[in-house]
Amino acid sequence: MIEILIACAQVLLLVVLAPLVSGVGRWLRAKMHTRKGPPILQDYYDIAKLFKRQDLHTKESSFVHRLMPPLFLGTMLVLALGMPMLTRLSPLPFLADVILIIYLLALPRFFFSLSAIDSGSSYAGVGGIRELMIGVLVEPSMMLALFIAALSTGSTNVGVMGEAIGSLSVAHPITMVIVGAAFALACYVELGKLPYDLAEAEQEIQEGPLAEYSGPSLAMVKMAMSMKQILVVSWFMAIFLPFGSAVELTAVALVVGLVVYLLKLALVFFVCSVFENAVSRVRFKFLGRQTWAVFGIAVFGFVFWVLGI
Repeated sequence: MIEILIACAQVLLLVVLAPLVSGVGRWLRAKMHTRKGPPILQDYYDIAKLFKRQDLHTKESSFVHRLMPPLFLGTMLVLALGMPMLTRLSPLPFLADVILIIYLLALPRFFFSLSAIDSGSSYAGVGGIRELMIGVLVEPSMMLALFIAALSTGSTNVGVMGEAIGSLSVAHPITMVIVGAAFALACYVELGKLPYDLAEAEQEIQEGPLAEYSGPSLAMVKMAMSMKQILVVSWFMAIFLPFGSAVELTAVALVVGLVVYLLKLALVFFVCSVFENAVSRVRFKFLGRQTWAVFGIAVFGFVFWVLGI
């Protein structure tokens, strides 16, 4: 029973944190650029305003265009149920398998791109194709890194993998450091930040799939995109930075786990923001070179695992 309560609490925490993390990121970016920037709570205002507006769709679109926003948001909520956030182990272990998580993350990406093409807008369609290409370039590196981590820990469950690393009982520590670095780089690309993407590029191809959305649908998509960023970072922390998470399901341990989780989340996003504002944007045709480098690091980790290091 307590595991179900923890899972529901994680969903509520994700819903509350998503606009805040996005708003703080925009505010911090503005300060680094010596601009005033929007208020930290601006995303809450925007989402509330969008839910009050009319939900419009193009006449060329089908049910796919209407299905994507609730599907995207629902998938993120399901991932939050099983992702270890406050605790070392997953509250719902059957939702914490890395293979299942990869497929659940790929599902909204597919419908996100499909809905862009379904809208009938060529601008949105190009953006949808671009989203699929990013997935093709990034996901192999993530899968290989997780495969090596699973071999080293003896499980594909995120909680069990984090428990093995957190207890320092991994047989190949150097391998885990290398694959952890590869997975961190792949997660950074997945976050949609510079130099690979521009998070506020509403008028560019990256945000093209959202061009034909409005009202509650647009609010759900924006909410889901912010939630996805938190979940990707939580995924990395649950496996490679599980230190401080609650090992026991007691009130004190859960409170400490919550505080540590928020601190780690803030630190990771702060580091990402600093790096994002210290680099220039990479042309999309050069993105493959970057992702191949990440894949090479993961392969290097596999070589170390074979050598037993």
